[in-house]
Amino acid sequence: MLWEPGKTRVLLIGGGSSHKFTEFFGFVDAATLRAAGCSVHYTEDRDQAAAELPGADVAVISVNRMFFDMPAYRKAVFDFAAAGKGLVMLHPGTWYAYPRWPELNARIVGGGSRGHDKLGDYSVHAVKPAHPLMQGVPAKFDVVDELYYMNAEPEKIPPGTAPIEVLAQSSPSLKFKQPHPVVWITQHEKARIVGFTLGHDERVHEHPAFKTLLTNAVQWTSRK
Repeated sequence: MLWEPGKTRVLLIGGGSSHKFTEFFGFVDAATLRAAGCSVHYTEDRDQAAAELPGADVAVISVNRMFFDMPAYRKAVFDFAAAGKGLVMLHPGTWYAYPRWPELNARIVGGGSRGHDKLGDYSVHAVKPAHPLMQGVPAKFDVVDELYYMNAEPEKIPPGTAPIEVLAQSSPSLKFKQPHPVVWITQHEKARIVGFTLGHDERVHEHPAFKTLLTNAVQWTSRK
């Protein structure tokens, strides 16, 4: 991969089930970030992702394929965080997708989702509107998306899971009748990590508030 000089280098890592990864997490999100001045590459290849992570400033990870749970990729992700780089865990990237790799959810995601409401309408509400991640984002906006049950049942969050700081939350879910985190920061000793549950299809990836949040997340986690 060749990076454009002088620009924030963003590696988008996607692929898996239930989503059009190449179209939305690849093409649309890459266009959003290039418009914001970033150098962007997208991959669904585990070995390429592991090899290219050290050269990136920020990784936006939406992949939920079990295929990625291999030692070289695990090491690349944790080395990336230990180097103080930026991580954005996006939509299926916040899922409890790797039963043999609990450390990803515990240390990087700050928990996770095990279910969601059916695709439908809900609203997102800023909890900490003054944070840099929320700049330019409406205090409330509506989406058509899967409402993820992020950390919905505290008793099911494994001990040792990193604390999170919630910046925006959903309207109450149909199942739990309570709001759930939509945008948050995961506490980490070196890296800047943002979790972000929005992103099922074009109705969100092309939503102005989503584009602003994604751009803000990349810029904030890159420290640039």
